[in-house]
Amino acid sequence: MKKLLFSVLLMSGAAAMAQDTMMDDDRTADREVIPYNQWSIDFGVGVHKPVRPVAGGYFTNTPSFGQADLGVRYMINDKFGLSLEGGYGRFENDDDSNAFETQLYRVSLEGVVNAGNFLGFKEWTNRFGLLVHGGMGVTGLKYQEPLDIEDMDQMLNFTVGVTPQLRLSDRIALFGDLSIFGHVRQDRTFDGTQPQVLRGFDGFLVNASVGASFYLGGNEVHADWYDNSVDTRLDNLEDRVAILETNNADDDQDGVPNYLDRDNTTESGVRVDTKGRALDLNKNGIPDDMESALDARYAMKGATNGTDGNADGMIEKLINDGYVNVYFEFNSTKPTQYSLSSINFLATYMKDNPSASATLTGYADELGSDEYNQDLSERRAKMVNDILVATGVDAGRLSYEGNGEDASVEKSSSPARQLVRRVKFQVNN
Repeated sequence: MKKLLFSVLLMSGAAAMAQDTMMDDDRTADREVIPYNQWSIDFGVGVHKPVRPVAGGYFTNTPSFGQADLGVRYMINDKFGLSLEGGYGRFENDDDSNAFETQLYRVSLEGVVNAGNFLGFKEWTNRFGLLVHGGMGVTGLKYQEPLDIEDMDQMLNFTVGVTPQLRLSDRIALFGDLSIFGHVRQDRTFDGTQPQVLRGFDGFLVNASVGASFYLGGNEVHADWYDNSVDTRLDNLEDRVAILETNNADDDQDGVPNYLDRDNTTESGVRVDTKGRALDLNKNGIPDDMESALDARYAMKGATNGTDGNADGMIEKLINDGYVNVYFEFNSTKPTQYSLSSINFLATYMKDNPSASATLTGYADELGSDEYNQDLSERRAKMVNDILVATGVDAGRLSYEGNGEDASVEKSSSPARQLVRRVKFQVNN
């Protein structure tokens, strides 16, 4: 059971660091906006002291040399980070002790806090820093003398420590570290000669190290030493200016700024109220200005009653030649407000021509995967189909399909991509 726990915790630590790496890769495109490096390699050597449990007649020098640790650290920001630590230690008797030798191996995943940042070190120095850290992991003890026990004594470790820093350059800093380890489920004394029967934290170890941090990355300074006081003030000012610019912009050019505009997609030339909503006195979902224009151009009311032999053919040609389309915003299946007139146009035609049938074909732009865009185009066609059925058009007279991506326009042009996010109609009378 303990071997399984040891293996699982080792794998968990490795998986956590791998996830950090993948998250870091996902943010590669945003690297230019992060003004500091986030990765470091920390290596230290020093002394240690096994406090308990130790059998009678066995003890080490206080302290004794023989421990080293290597860590990979990732600072999420200039205040908090994560570190995956690996350590090795060797315990042996001093001159007045019974002879013994034990080796220690450990792995731990720890959270790191840049305490110097919180304590305001940046206000008076850019040379000294302070980190505090804590976490948990697994430890294995290999007893070699006087008992050569083949199986490793495996246990959980919990650690807390403090790390003063001395900055030598933008790439290297020296550190000292004092860490305390508590062990849970340590089965034998550190010398290996006696079984351990205490419950809870049955092992206690102190490490003291000196070492160096090597900073990785393309920026000038690491997060340990980044002073964000100036950038924070500039960022706040830039954010306020950006908000003002966004709020006072008028994307749909209807005379109502964005922060007051309840419908930021009204068509140019359509009259709006004080909240940017197109005037629609008869509440049919079609702006009054567009409705009157459509009535005049396409004879939506009465032109398809068959009294004029060319009227039906003209309207059918307009529809089939793509002059009547339903448009959508990016990644949306909801028709734009101004496209409701196109749906109404087809609904009127279908009602005035009871023998007519229509095929609805949906399209998407080139952004996204082929599979997703195929599904999106089908859902857009289905949405228009459902709206037409809701207006009273017999579902048996309608069919719909998705045709996936329309690659006929320049992919890098946002206005061009808007033109292909559509549903087009094909009618047969």
